[in-house]
Amino acid sequence: MSDIFRNILSHQEVAAIWSDAGRTSFYLEFERALALVQADLGIIPREAADAIADFCSDVSNVDFEDLRVQTEKIGYPVLGLIKQIVHHVNAKAPGYGEWAHWGATTQDVTDTATVLQLRQTVDIITSSLDAIIINLRNLADIYKATPMAARSNLQQAVPITFGFKLARLLCTFQRHHERLLQLKHRLFVLQFGGAAGTLATLPADKALKCQAALAQALKLAPPEIAWHTERDRFAELAGFFALLTGTCAKFALDTKLLMQSEVGEVSEPFYEHRGSSSTMPQKRNPISCAYVSAIATAVRQHATAICEAMVADHERSTGPWEVEWIILPEICTLSGAALKHTQELVAGLQVHPEAMMKNLNITKGGIVAEAVMMGLAPQIGRQVAHDVVYELCRQSAEKNVDLLHLLRADERVMSGGLSVEQLEQLCDPKNYLGLSVEMVERVLGYQ
Repeated sequence: MSDIFRNILSHQEVAAIWSDAGRTSFYLEFERALALVQADLGIIPREAADAIADFCSDVSNVDFEDLRVQTEKIGYPVLGLIKQIVHHVNAKAPGYGEWAHWGATTQDVTDTATVLQLRQTVDIITSSLDAIIINLRNLADIYKATPMAARSNLQQAVPITFGFKLARLLCTFQRHHERLLQLKHRLFVLQFGGAAGTLATLPADKALKCQAALAQALKLAPPEIAWHTERDRFAELAGFFALLTGTCAKFALDTKLLMQSEVGEVSEPFYEHRGSSSTMPQKRNPISCAYVSAIATAVRQHATAICEAMVADHERSTGPWEVEWIILPEICTLSGAALKHTQELVAGLQVHPEAMMKNLNITKGGIVAEAVMMGLAPQIGRQVAHDVVYELCRQSAEKNVDLLHLLRADERVMSGGLSVEQLEQLCDPKNYLGLSVEMVERVLGYQ
C-alpha cells in the first residue's frame, strides 16, 4: 500500500494483521499449539514439543528473507517455515525438529492462520461498528423531531425528521451487528485434517482427540469435517463486508447529496483544508464520503472474487484457493478503512436544522400536497382531491405563489368544507411528520 494513501485506503491495525509478520506469527501459533497438544496425547515426545514451541513462540526467530526465497521456489510459505523450524530445533536438540508439523498439511496451517487473522480483523470491525451504532443512536435521539424533506427520485417528497432518517440507518447497522454475531460460529473453525482431510497420518484412537484439543488451544470450534475446498465460510464473510460497506456507502451518498451547495443540510466534520480545492478557495468537498464510496465499490468487487474461489476442484484445489491470498487481505483492510471513515463521519457530522427548515419551504407548500389531498379526500373524494391539488401545485410552481394562497382562492377546495385554519394546518410541514418521532423512539427502545 502507498505510504501516502495507507491511512486513507487502508486500516493500519488491520494491515498489520495481514502483514508477512502477522501471517507468519499465526502459522507459528498453529505449529506451537499442534506440538503441545500432540505431546499431551503422547503422539510426539514432550521434549520435542517443548523445543518446537520455544522456536514458535517468537516470530523474530524466522528468517524472512529465506522464507521469501523458499516461498518463491516452492510456491507456498508453509513448507519454507517448517524447514526453518526443523533446522533450528535440530540444531539445539538433534532429531526433535523432525516432529514438527506432525500429521498436518500446508492448507491446515494456512486456513487456520487465516481464520485467526479474520478473528482479529472482526474484533476491529466490531469495535468500529459498535462506535457507529452508539453515535447514530445519539444523533437520532437529538434530531428525532427535527423536520426535513424526504427525497424520492431526488425530488422532495413529504416531511420526515432527520432523526427518522438516521434511525433507519441505525437499524441497518444493528442488523449488520446481528449478522456478524451469527456468522462468527461458522467462521471461527479449525482446519486440521491432513492431506485429504481424513487425519490418516495420526493414530486412529487419538486423531479426533488431537483435532479437538488443537481447536481448544486456539480457541476455535472443531470442524465437523474437513473444509479444504468448501469455502463458504470465507465467502460468507466477504458477502458480509460487501453488505456492511454498502451501508456505509449509502450513508456517504446521502451525506454528499445533503452537502450540496443548494441543499446544505449537513456537513462533514471540519478541520482546516479538509476537502479543499486546488483552484476554488470556497469549496469544501465531501472527501470522506468520496473515499467511503470508492472503497465500498472495491469491496463489492472483491466479494465477487471470493465467491469465485468457492468453485474449487475435488479435495484440494488448483488455483481458486490462491484467490483468497490476494483478496482477503485487501477486502479486510478496505472494509476496516470504510468503517473508520464512517465512524469519524458519524461522530463529527455537522447538522444544520435551519437549512432543513428553509428547504421545506422552497416548494411553497408543495411538499405537503399529499396532506392537503388527504384532508380534502373525505369531502370531495380522493381522486378528485388528487387532481385538484395536482393542478394547483403546477400553478404554484409556474406562478411562484404559495399553495395555501391558491387553495384559499379555489372554489372546489373551499366548497369541501375545510376552514382556512384547517388549510393552514395542513400546509405546515411540521404537522405532517407522521409517526416519525414515535418510530425513532421505538428504534431507540423508548417504547
